[in-house]
Amino acid sequence: MKMEKRKWYAAYGLALCSIAILPVSCGRMPEHHEGTDIRIGVTVYDQYDTFVSQLMETFKAYAREKADETGVAINIEMYNASGAQPTQNSQVEEMLEDGCDVVCVNLVDRTEPATIIDMAEKFDVPIIFFNRELVAEDLERWEQLYYVGANAFESGILEGEIAADAFLGNPAADKNGDGVCQYIVLEGEAGHQDPIVRTEYSVNTLVEKGVKVEKLGHAIANWSRAQAQTKMVQLLNEFGNRIELILANNDDMALGAIDALKTAEVDRATWPLIVGIDGTDVGLEAVKNGEIVGTVYNDKEGQALGMINLAYTLATGGDIDKLDLKDGKYLYLPYQKVDPGDVEQYMKSHAPAL
Repeated sequence: MKMEKRKWYAAYGLALCSIAILPVSCGRMPEHHEGTDIRIGVTVYDQYDTFVSQLMETFKAYAREKADETGVAINIEMYNASGAQPTQNSQVEEMLEDGCDVVCVNLVDRTEPATIIDMAEKFDVPIIFFNRELVAEDLERWEQLYYVGANAFESGILEGEIAADAFLGNPAADKNGDGVCQYIVLEGEAGHQDPIVRTEYSVNTLVEKGVKVEKLGHAIANWSRAQAQTKMVQLLNEFGNRIELILANNDDMALGAIDALKTAEVDRATWPLIVGIDGTDVGLEAVKNGEIVGTVYNDKEGQALGMINLAYTLATGGDIDKLDLKDGKYLYLPYQKVDPGDVEQYMKSHAPAL
């Protein structure tokens, strides 16, 4: 794809329009012809979430590759829920009524999937939930429900290991020399499983690795770089140079903390250690240039490939037993630690060309 088109898709690829592996204009998808094409509906909680955006671009790239491999036209209809569960429910209903063969849902509210599940069962259309894991009991409500993502606790453990190694391996990180790591946490969103688990396991791992810790404060920044910058300004005003470690639930919030430090003109030599999660392109770049000490790679390539293979298998009546799903429903991709020593290998995307 030419660079101009690549930029266009990056900016607008998750807008309310349909894309197709074979040329299809925005708007209502073409009529489905059994055996010649399949239709996959997708709704994301927020198209401006950096990780979700990159995951979707990778998903579309793998869909193109799958279409070339099989000769089956794969039409993808994408929606942005803009953080509103009722909006997402309506989008799923529209996709079901329009005849999508499979619907992929990045839930706005992981505790409120009932409406979507009931509609899917009524239309007898499989649902693949992804990235934001719903409650296990909800996934058992109907046999045609699946989840693709990663175990949140793994990311917390690995973030804690990165932070512990950085603090214990650098005496200067203990800025006041008291042998205790004074830290703050930038949390994703209130009540969501991932930030709760990521925070709990990262701190517990720090302690298990022999780091004495003192929590100075925390702020909820809703996965947002801009919100994290605002909250970090407030934390800097309150705690100043006492902050020795920033545990961010994702890379965007880690970068927001960096923005705040730069805006406040804090001497780079006195910056606290900063650790992120997700391994987004901008997060990896920050690891490479030393602004954050590490991130935890959330395998968007593995998740995107798993989603397209599962969606294709379900839409074509294939054998899902060949996909090695846990309990016949779950596909978990492992997280991986990234530090300056190996960051460049993660900066080379494994996805097919966009």
